[in-house]
Amino acid sequence: MELFDTHTHLDSPSFNEDREQIISNAVEAGVTRMVNVGFNRETIPSTMELAETYDFIYAAVGWHPVDAITMQDGDLEWIASLCKHEKVVAIGEIGLDYHWDTSPKDVQQRVLRQQIGLARELGMPIVIHNRDAHEDIVKILREEKAHEVGGIMHSFSGSWEIAKLCLNMEFHLSFGGPITFKNARQPKEVLAQVPLDRLLIETDSPYLTPHPFRGKRNESAYVRLVAEAAAQIKGISVEELAAITTKNGLERFYIRRE
Repeated sequence: MELFDTHTHLDSPSFNEDREQIISNAVEAGVTRMVNVGFNRETIPSTMELAETYDFIYAAVGWHPVDAITMQDGDLEWIASLCKHEKVVAIGEIGLDYHWDTSPKDVQQRVLRQQIGLARELGMPIVIHNRDAHEDIVKILREEKAHEVGGIMHSFSGSWEIAKLCLNMEFHLSFGGPITFKNARQPKEVLAQVPLDRLLIETDSPYLTPHPFRGKRNESAYVRLVAEAAAQIKGISVEELAAITTKNGLERFYIRRE
């Protein structure tokens, strides 16, 4: 069984003591590909290092909305230059985060628009972070013609109405640990309606740890638990769910199957 963790942060300091073991755990669990996400001045270089070290780890690079206020002249050009690297498969994670009050909303929106524009220029898919900003995300994606490149709605948490708007703009919806939580009604209801060919799974490790490890550090091996929960919701076998989401991930990130 092949599993694709489409969003992880293996370069997180929480893995400094056992990173190689965590990556080995993922491989043993059937994870054959991972996209590590670099989202600011510190994590982009460490993400690139991981992608260059491991054949099965790819990179997404972009500027996170929480860090939008730190983006300086030249950073967009830096991201553009990294997108020429054969292991960089997306621009992200980018988006809006109205939960953490670290970057003003207008700055977040400007940085998001700039990066969508870059993605369109380069023909790269985008990875969208959206927290408490559903309407503004959809509005900006529409205004900036994000449908021309499409991408991934990372750790999707919106309603089915928002999901339909994203699907219509050529986005895949990715789900992680929350679909294993007993009280997470909306993500499960939305996942049940998402077409199989637009579905992805992820961990967002070390965050959003699935049941029964909730409250502990997440790791990419646990994407298998996400796959099992998603398969149950969709009424198919976990093997079929894994095969479909791996195929979707390869196609969405333009990764050739070796």
